[in-house]
Amino acid sequence: MISLALTPEQEEMRRVAHEFARREIRPVAAEYDRKEEMAWPVLQKANAAGLLSFGLPEQYGGGGVPGGLVGVTNFIVMEELGWGCPAIATAIGSSVYAAGPILAFGTPGQQEKYIPQFCDQDTVRLGAVCITEPQGGSDVSAMRTTFRRDGDEYVLSGTKCFISNGGIADLHIVFAVERPGAGWSGMAGFIVEKGTPGLEMGKVEQKLGVRSSHTAEVVLSDCRIPAENRLGGANPTVVPGATSDDGARPNPLLLLQYSRMIYAATSIGLARAAYEYALDYASERQSAGRPIADHQAVAAKLADMAMAIDAARLMLWRAGWMVDEGLPLDRGEGSMAKCFAADTAVDVTREAVQILGGHGYMRDHPVERWYRDAKVYQIWEGTNEIQRTIISRALVDQHVRRSR
Repeated sequence: MISLALTPEQEEMRRVAHEFARREIRPVAAEYDRKEEMAWPVLQKANAAGLLSFGLPEQYGGGGVPGGLVGVTNFIVMEELGWGCPAIATAIGSSVYAAGPILAFGTPGQQEKYIPQFCDQDTVRLGAVCITEPQGGSDVSAMRTTFRRDGDEYVLSGTKCFISNGGIADLHIVFAVERPGAGWSGMAGFIVEKGTPGLEMGKVEQKLGVRSSHTAEVVLSDCRIPAENRLGGANPTVVPGATSDDGARPNPLLLLQYSRMIYAATSIGLARAAYEYALDYASERQSAGRPIADHQAVAAKLADMAMAIDAARLMLWRAGWMVDEGLPLDRGEGSMAKCFAADTAVDVTREAVQILGGHGYMRDHPVERWYRDAKVYQIWEGTNEIQRTIISRALVDQHVRRSR
């Protein structure tokens, strides 16, 4: 028997997140988009409500929800916040951008030191994960940011680009290689605290959408950090979840495999917001003496929008269920969810603009902003072209294994 019923705890989490989005996010979303500024007052309220730390372990002061950072409960919350505004939802979720790698790969000491900082409901603390570079983009193996050991310190040099919270985060997780071309054998992650000499914010990006989420370059100029800030310790094991004094060997692709599902949840909330707005408009707007929702062309658009949103959610929840059950994502289920949800967000917001016609193109209606916001979901956390490559390779690999 398969049940899609939510638990009472999940229903309550959804209610809390939806009401917060309705009361605190939606009324100010257009203003912060126009100003291209972070919505700090909203972040502070979200932190006080526990919406920045609900997915972190209870032992460190977090909410300890089932599934943690990657699970159905988290997806439910992020969908509602994305329904409010995907840019502000991204800012709210940013506190766990750095916590996730520390939980996945960090030593017990690193976890005990840093995770409680993200659970402090009195102070907003932002995280940033620095992987993408100007020359490599989605090709992590082409990374050029380097590290070298110098006594009791590591020295980092290089430039990261398109980094959410880049330069303003309280904690940056920086991935680097011992030398360009070293590949995975020489790659490591590092915990870089705010104010560390040699860590600077470069160009602040002006974006098409998600404009109230801060995006910038991170420039590392002989940035020195203590040796103990190497993520996973001096001798990290290859197997995640190791219980030795050291942690697991950091793998940015493994990290992206799970984090991209959170972005899928936000894009589903965005698509749902656009669909609901278009449905309301089509039910009220009159043409030829009846609501335009009664016209076959518009009705078909609404049906396609609703089907795509439900399909994206089910695909994501399946991946979340697999993570909750400890099952491997052998067929690229996380990439499937991210890719399909991102395409759905772009398609649904485009059709919402079309249903509103000229009104949809104007900033008087939020579908114009949502249409701009949607596009980035086909790009960040790995472009949808990359997702399709990941999925196809996983399918072929599985087929080959089963054929032996």
